Amino acid sequence: MGKAKKSPDEMTFLEHLEDLRKRLFRSLIALLVAVIPAWMFAKDIYNILARPVTKFLPEGKELTFIGLTDPFMVYIKVAFIAALFVSAPYIFLQLWYFVAPGLYQKEKKYVFPFVIFTSVFFFSGALFGYFVAFPFACNFFLKLGSEFEPIITAKDYFSLAIRLLLGIAIVFELPTLIFFLSRMGIITHRWMLKNFKYAVLAIFVIAAIITPSPDIINQTILAGPMLALYGLGILIALIFGKKRKPEKSDENLSG
Repeated sequence: MGKAKKSPDEMTFLEHLEDLRKRLFRSLIALLVAVIPAWMFAKDIYNILARPVTKFLPEGKELTFIGLTDPFMVYIKVAFIAALFVSAPYIFLQLWYFVAPGLYQKEKKYVFPFVIFTSVFFFSGALFGYFVAFPFACNFFLKLGSEFEPIITAKDYFSLAIRLLLGIAIVFELPTLIFFLSRMGIITHRWMLKNFKYAVLAIFVIAAIITPSPDIINQTILAGPMLALYGLGILIALIFGKKRKPEKSDENLSG
């Protein structure tokens, strides 16, 4: 018979690190396995990811490259970003297995909803970035420089695209983060409501970091959904948050 899995209180610091190493290793293997088929379709994926900017370029214009190895590096980036999204549900499952020992037994049944919702929010963020935020930013910049000849390198474009798409995808995990923090009793819906004005400030700072444009319009396009996700987080904290135990004085009064 195998040894029973220890609770977090029984695990040493080194055992926590070993468990983390195991989860990271499995996630990396899943990512590398997904890279193989992604590489085979790298050119097709490239055309899809380039669409937000190429559709606004003058007719006949395409992305360019300067260095001899630039196309190869671009296809590598494209393959890895595609592999990351393909393997994301499995990576989220490994994340769950890492944090699950710290949950109550009745909370461990949330494994499938956790994987499903983290995946859905992750993909939704990327889709929002691809169909809304990034095309808007590309159109804005190209119109701003309409009197110039656009020579956009594929290397620079994809570095920006990956940062934006991944940044928005990660930001869309806010409700999942709030769920865990509220379950652990670190935050409550009342605390979130009380600090709403600070949350708005933080959201616009994050939007300014992620978006490639310093103008308030592009930042608002990202900040709007983030505010909506914060509102959803308040509802999640209200429903799933850890209930506060009554004070002893209250118990005595009711006794």
